[in-house]
Amino acid sequence: MTTTQPIIHEELITILEKVSDPEIPVLSILDMGVVRSAVIEGDEVKVEITPTYSGCPAMDIIGDDIKAALKTAGYKASVDLILHPAWTTDWITPRGRKALEDYGIAAPLDAEADKSVLLEGKKLVKCPQCGSTNTKMISQFGSTACKAQFKCNDCEEPFDYFKCLK
Repeated sequence: MTTTQPIIHEELITILEKVSDPEIPVLSILDMGVVRSAVIEGDEVKVEITPTYSGCPAMDIIGDDIKAALKTAGYKASVDLILHPAWTTDWITPRGRKALEDYGIAAPLDAEADKSVLLEGKKLVKCPQCGSTNTKMISQFGSTACKAQFKCNDCEEPFDYFKCLK
């Protein structure tokens, strides 16, 4: 598990909690773990964000949304994209994992279990609708590249599984 903790100035947390991930609107960018730092330096807020993967198309939107939220709160802001350390699904908060499942997306498993699911077809992914692990991968890719498409064999509902990224 990656132990790199974000550095976020206390008074900025409530503002950034209102900025949603554009691909998963029930998750804040804080719960997603993409904000690595948000500090007040003089009259400006400097925010560093890490993409969930290097080609993530949502990062420009997230950067613009951060600037808009901070501007509404009276701050001038700059947003920088940082690639190291690379984002990992370990950075999704427990509240974020619950929000994923409540939204109908299975939260990522640990790396070893994820490989056994995606490469060996093991039945470990829990259906977010009924809770069964009697599930089957339909496609390595779901609604986005970071998700796989699954179907529950019990309730027969399709759902996305957020792949483990390390």
